[in-house]
Formats: sequence, structure tokens, C-alpha cells
Amino acid sequence: MVSSEYERGIAARFATFDQNGNGFIDREDFSGAAKAVLAEFGTAARSDKGQALYVGAEAFWQGMAGIADRDGDQRITRDEFVHGAVKRLRDNPDRFAEIARPFLHAALDVADADGDGAATVEEIARVLTALGVPEERARATAAALDTDGDGKVGEAEVVPAFARYFTVPD
Repeated sequence: MVSSEYERGIAARFATFDQNGNGFIDREDFSGAAKAVLAEFGTAARSDKGQALYVGAEAFWQGMAGIADRDGDQRITRDEFVHGAVKRLRDNPDRFAEIARPFLHAALDVADADGDGAATVEEIARVLTALGVPEERARATAAALDTDGDGKVGEAEVVPAFARYFTVPD
């Protein structure tokens, strides 16, 4: 049985996706997230990196809608989000990671100024801030992702941490 405490914790993650604060998650929230990251890094939407980020955002939206949009109205309510996370993702966070991977990969690519396949802790903090995370929390989160202390964060660190965040409420 899933505890109501677990459900409350997952429900708190809803606001992270509801970028425009209208009470549901839809395609616009994902494209808005991509637009915010591109603006933060001065990357053109029509560039290869910009297009990859929008494609990743669309894939992420499609995956989320497939998991959580029970009524098929192309909007995910808080209840649908909690139900989708609880019923389909809790026991399989790797599935969530795979849904998010194209967007996360492209966001890292946009942030990775030197093109070495990993973003600096500061660049990760900028991505998080662009996505609406308060600056202080974004900096602390980015630093925590740098598990080996080299000042860089790669896809192997970001994707599982992202999946844990959205599937484990504590």
C-alpha cells in the first residue's frame, strides 16, 4: 500500500513541472522549460543544440503524458501526476530516467561550454535556476551532483539523480 506521506512528497514535485503555474502540466510547460534553458545560455532555438533540446522536451512530454495522462486530454493534473508516479514509476525509476534522458542530455549539451561532455557545477546551477529552482538551492543541488569532486557533472550523474528526485519523495 502506498502511503499518503509518499503521495504528498510526490505531489510536491508537481510544481517543478508546472512551469507556468496554471495547475496542470502540458506540452507548453516542457517547451517553456527548453526556452528558459536556451535563453539562460544564449543558445538559439534554431541551432543544433536548441533543436535537440526542443526534441528532448517533446519526448519527455510524450513519455510523461503516456504515463500519467489518464483521461487523454493532453494535460496532467496533480492527481494524474501523483497516480502516474506512484503506480508506474515508484517501482521502476529507471523508466522515468529513460523518459527524461533526451531532455537532460540536450540540456547538459547546451550548458557544457567547453564541449567535453560534462557541465560545470556552476553551469548545472544555471540550468536549475532557469527551470525555476531558487538560486541557493540550485547551487547546493548542483554541488551535490558532483559526486567525485572534479567540478563537473555528466549525464551519468544527472539522469539517476533526476529520476530519484521525482520518484522518491525524501
